[in-house]
Amino acid sequence: MGPFEALRSQLHEAATEFADGPGALEGILLGIVDDVDRAVREPLEIFPVCHHSPASALAMARRLREKQPKVVYLELCEDMAPLLTELRNCRLPVAVQAFASDVKGLPAEWAPLSVVAPITEASAEYQAIAYALDTPGVELVLVDRSSDHVFQWQSHETRVEDPAGSTGSAHPDTPSAEEEAALHGDAVGVEIGDLRPRFAELEEHLLRHGRVRHWSEWWHQYVEVPLGDAAADHDTYRQVMLLIGSLFRRLAPGDAGRVRVDEDRERYMWTRMREHLSTTGTDPADCLYVCGAFHAASRVAEFGVGGADTFEITPPSGSTWQHGLIPSSHAAIEAQFGLAAGSVSIAATEWAKNVRRTKVKPYRLDGQAGTKRKAVAKRAPAAPAPATGAPEPEPAPDRLSGFLRRPPVLDGVDEAELLGWSVDIVRAARRNGYLASTADAIAVFETSILLAGMRDRAKPTPYDFQDAAVTCIEKDRVPGRRDVRRLVEIMMGGDRVGQVGYDALPPLARDVHDRLAPLGMKLQQRGVQRALLDIAGRPELERCSDVLWMLRYLLPQGAARPIMGERALGERSLQESWDLALGTHQRSLIELGYEGVSIEQVLEQRLRRTAYAPRATTAAVLGAVEDAVLYLGSRRLADELGTRALEVLATERSVDGAPEVLRRVRRLLAYYRTSAPELPQWVESFVRTGYAHYCTLLPMAFTDDEATVEQVAATLGFLFGMEGLALSLGCDRTQLELAVAQSHPEEPAKVALLWAAQVHLGRLSRAELRRRCDELLGNPLVVPSYPRYLSGFLHALEPVPQLADFVVESVSNAFGRLPDAVLLPWLPTLITSLRAGGAGPVPLLIREAGRIFPGRLAELDTWIPPWRAAPVTQPTARAARASGGAALLRAHRATTEAVARLLGCEQNWPSADTPAPSGAATLTTRHPATGAALEALLNV
Repeated sequence: MGPFEALRSQLHEAATEFADGPGALEGILLGIVDDVDRAVREPLEIFPVCHHSPASALAMARRLREKQPKVVYLELCEDMAPLLTELRNCRLPVAVQAFASDVKGLPAEWAPLSVVAPITEASAEYQAIAYALDTPGVELVLVDRSSDHVFQWQSHETRVEDPAGSTGSAHPDTPSAEEEAALHGDAVGVEIGDLRPRFAELEEHLLRHGRVRHWSEWWHQYVEVPLGDAAADHDTYRQVMLLIGSLFRRLAPGDAGRVRVDEDRERYMWTRMREHLSTTGTDPADCLYVCGAFHAASRVAEFGVGGADTFEITPPSGSTWQHGLIPSSHAAIEAQFGLAAGSVSIAATEWAKNVRRTKVKPYRLDGQAGTKRKAVAKRAPAAPAPATGAPEPEPAPDRLSGFLRRPPVLDGVDEAELLGWSVDIVRAARRNGYLASTADAIAVFETSILLAGMRDRAKPTPYDFQDAAVTCIEKDRVPGRRDVRRLVEIMMGGDRVGQVGYDALPPLARDVHDRLAPLGMKLQQRGVQRALLDIAGRPELERCSDVLWMLRYLLPQGAARPIMGERALGERSLQESWDLALGTHQRSLIELGYEGVSIEQVLEQRLRRTAYAPRATTAAVLGAVEDAVLYLGSRRLADELGTRALEVLATERSVDGAPEVLRRVRRLLAYYRTSAPELPQWVESFVRTGYAHYCTLLPMAFTDDEATVEQVAATLGFLFGMEGLALSLGCDRTQLELAVAQSHPEEPAKVALLWAAQVHLGRLSRAELRRRCDELLGNPLVVPSYPRYLSGFLHALEPVPQLADFVVESVSNAFGRLPDAVLLPWLPTLITSLRAGGAGPVPLLIREAGRIFPGRLAELDTWIPPWRAAPVTQPTARAARASGGAALLRAHRATTEAVARLLGCEQNWPSADTPAPSGAATLTTRHPATGAALEALLNV
């Protein structure tokens, strides 16, 4: 016989009546009572809770003051214990985080690993933590699996599909989550008291018969309100929570994998508690075990102080874990654990109301940030020593029977509170553009009462008030940024965002705040702040600028955004303007602290990780080199990464990254030529290797269908642009000539590129190139594809900019001779080709066109293009100029005599009467090609 025999008899009779005889229903109902009886009789008191439940927090505060336990066992990852003392330096809500980027023994694709446990003031675990940390002689022991075991026990399918359970909102009309909902990122959440039905049919049944929309509202109506009443004592609370946990466990066990993990967690926790009791010799009567109600009704063999020691805890993997505190918010908690939008804010409001109504004094950490400090800090009294020879406590009486039979208390409507809500929501609606009035406030008040009556509620809940406000105030459109539902959530407490205090930040984050102190800004404040840096007037701000540029590289977009000023190779701004939101992105800054002790170290690690990645490209490694010079100014790191770029280049078998490689190499060469006395060794090796490498790939790139025209043009640009440096370093130009000779493209654009390359190498004259283009325009079969040749010539301006005048000529001929059916469809391709080229070919073409075309409209009618004008030959004038040059030499003999002495020649000047020799003039007249080539070279 026990305290629950009467309840067993009543449930047996109910099962017989409603199920036509005892059977499965009786087994479930009586099993629930057995679970409650077993947990209540356990010598180590089990305190079942629900995460972020005001009723659980209130009952916890009341029980801690009554029992004063010496040891508090808490269901939380055991490796998070050292961080709990830093909670006093934070403004709640915050989350305890375990972070691992160096993953060993676990799938590499899971990295980085992140586990968070959010903590709010209206939570039972915070009450237990505050009591244990501020009460002398009390020990707080975390007994749940470690963060490493969270992922060890998690299958690959679970991790990929749903790492933290349901993360979506339960209500389809819930507005989209704001940025605060992403404060936890993709971390796996650890929640105490996961009291939600494990299968959809049960949850749907409860919501339908409870006349509510989502689970948070059902829990508030049927659990929070009854248990938060002042008349609900400790025994009633504990037995009801055990009943709910056992009910959900028996009716909705869930999938086999999740059940296995839950049972392993229970075995883990009871094994840890027995180990602690055995080691310290503590009496179980002086302990309190705080866990979720679902785990409190456990049926594993290891349950209890006298349970079986058959569970073996596996060793941790080789992953390196970092721990810290990150800011959290109500929206982040709701998004991660699948709660309704605004439910955590409503819970905070309910917690404050319960504290005022019941006069229970909650526990708070001494010096807790975000609260008023008392003049004299009073510590909680020490836990009382157990009385020797005291009789064993009698088992708790049956409170379930009375609680389940008790009808709802029909207390009067709290008119003052409801009236205040109605007035406040109308005021908020008017500030946000709604045409609300006093009549709307009255309508919201009356509609709230009406909805509560229709739903069989004794008084309107915040959810009834929210529905009433939407019904009475919401119009056909939202005039401002927020709708009425969001306004109610803000009015109920809003999305309170926590903050990690300076003392609780990792060393890297504190170092960033210290180095940015000369700015004189409140960096921990949320929102965007404008920072003005007059580096010319205050040289000490240059260090702040360096920090801001590194933060811009490391943190998400928006944390540090430059408004004025830029950072480029060899350039520094004298004045800068920044928009800073470090307080909003505090989580990202804290997570940087897991990677190193300074932002320079983290940036160097990131650059090395990029350069030595398995799939790193030459362009990516060169980008890392440029960033190393730009942000760190480290010649050592730049040389190391440059050597790595040389290694990656030698392994590439295509020209896919040639455009980016060319752009970055040009910038680095320009920087080193202006800032260093000589080029680094890796740069010379890169140019030499790149010249040979791209010569080898050039014939294949011309014929490869996957290689684009831009990539082939960039390859030629590297070869032609680096040719002078490469030849001075020992490369052979014959290799380039052979590569061009072996290229046989078929695509028109690539054919045009090849012609441009042949012109550059002297294998093709401009007259021959012009003749080929004229033949293309004269062939009706080739005319439709002629624009593709022009696209190739446009890309050829990258490697051969000397062809700018010929490109202008070709485009002009195309506009003059191509039919509209061919020309008009080609115009978008022309525009995209010019836009893709960026700042390279467009200014060149505009300058060349301005030189060729007339500057005035009146001259256009009589203007003849230079390529159509007949060439004028003036051999007599050339001869005269040549003879004039000989006369000049005789008139000024000093220069000629100096050259003769240098060459060791005799100085035999003819007499003045001797006519000047005409051999040089005759030679230049007969062979004008050399002079014309020299003239063209000097005109470039």
